[in-house]
Amino acid sequence: MGRSLESAASDNTLSVRDNRTGKTYTIPIEDNSISATAFKAISAPKAKGEREENETEKGLRVQDKGFLNTAVLRSKITYIDGDAGILRYRGYPIEQLALQSSHLETAYLLIYGSLPTSAQYKVFQGEVMHHSVVHADAEQFFRSFRYDAHPMAILTSALAYLGSYYSEANPSLQGQNLFTKGDAASLAIIDKQIFRLIGKATTLAAMAYRVRQGRDFVTPPTGLSYTGSFLYQMDHLGETDYKPNPVLEKALDVLFLIHADHELNASATTVLQTGSSLVDPYSAVAAGCASLYGPLHGGANEAVIRMLISIGRPGNVPAFIEAVKKREKVLSGFGHRVYKTSDPRSFIVRKMADEVFEVTGKDELLETAMALHEAAMKDEYFVKRKLAPNVDFWSGLIYRAMGFPLDFFPVLFAVPRVVGWLAHWRQMMLQDGGVKIWRPRQIYVGAPKRDYVTMEQRVPVEGLRETPSAVAHSGISKRTMLASFKGKAKL
Repeated sequence: MGRSLESAASDNTLSVRDNRTGKTYTIPIEDNSISATAFKAISAPKAKGEREENETEKGLRVQDKGFLNTAVLRSKITYIDGDAGILRYRGYPIEQLALQSSHLETAYLLIYGSLPTSAQYKVFQGEVMHHSVVHADAEQFFRSFRYDAHPMAILTSALAYLGSYYSEANPSLQGQNLFTKGDAASLAIIDKQIFRLIGKATTLAAMAYRVRQGRDFVTPPTGLSYTGSFLYQMDHLGETDYKPNPVLEKALDVLFLIHADHELNASATTVLQTGSSLVDPYSAVAAGCASLYGPLHGGANEAVIRMLISIGRPGNVPAFIEAVKKREKVLSGFGHRVYKTSDPRSFIVRKMADEVFEVTGKDELLETAMALHEAAMKDEYFVKRKLAPNVDFWSGLIYRAMGFPLDFFPVLFAVPRVVGWLAHWRQMMLQDGGVKIWRPRQIYVGAPKRDYVTMEQRVPVEGLRETPSAVAHSGISKRTMLASFKGKAKL
């Protein structure tokens, strides 16, 4: 006989017995998750000799270093099943979108929740492309960087700088509920900033590129696609009727599409953490760009190419594989924090790589990459650890074949990811109950209360981590230290 509905409903709970007190607590399970704050009710008297900093009487805290199993919000945007190798935008499989959609159409989907009609897409595309032009003062800003500045440093700075032009989008100036009202006026302000950021992302990236090349900047053209306009702004040198190669334009569009969002990755989480203070979206997106800069995130495809260059020819792959097993070398482009079988994006990129190589010619590192891929997939060490190629393994080869410099690879990741960042930011601004600032707890394990002692009474604490590192000075600093002058500090 089946259980009653009441009985089945009561089963959707978690029973926790606290052996310290003998009490049992019932915690509701909703969407296969439990509320971390429910554990605050599980308290106990402080044990004899226990640190007061544990705050035992105030309830349990949930410790999750690195957010390995903590859900911080409810989202309708992107679904990932890492064990099955599934990635869906708003329910649509990434494979279908990559084959049939475009980056801007997918951007509309991610931000607004559905695929646009022809009329809706025309308006959205028109607004994004219309807002791609930047203020003329931006030229002076970009020229202020050193000639060898990393393009990600330039792009991160430029995104923050962009916000200084739009006081209408700053809650510090317009009121903290500027983006959270949910009425027509508030939504219009949100959407205008989205148009601006997506439209100007390619322009700022192209300007960062041309600074490095020592070239004049190019005004965004009319009549080209999103990625076509991007390539035009990077490469046009005054030729008449210049049009980027259609194969490269399409390949870049697909790469943009599959990189547009990836749930709560490090940079998206950074955008939301920053945005939870109700700062303007330009500052939040700049923070996300800074997070993406790191080699464990947006710099991964660059690391793949550097790895392949270090390996050299295919014959060196076996020795490299053994060095990886001994932890003497780092394997880049394999494995993923989420995907435990295969990265669905890697198959899309691998197929597209052949189309690009037909136009550009095969990259000299392709054979090395293929040999590494084959060796790793047959080696029990990598199979056991589920280290399959991810999207970065192949995308770096495509970017290299297309002629992009290595340090520009993260920029090619950041530009499309602006879409995902904004989709999550918009969703958070409009969520039920308003925006609460993200303020994680910590487990304090430092010194207990201690009293101040004067400098003469202190016992020196030594150790590499406990004292500042010595700085080796040279040049003008060294000479100044050796000079004498009025007011010089005595050490």
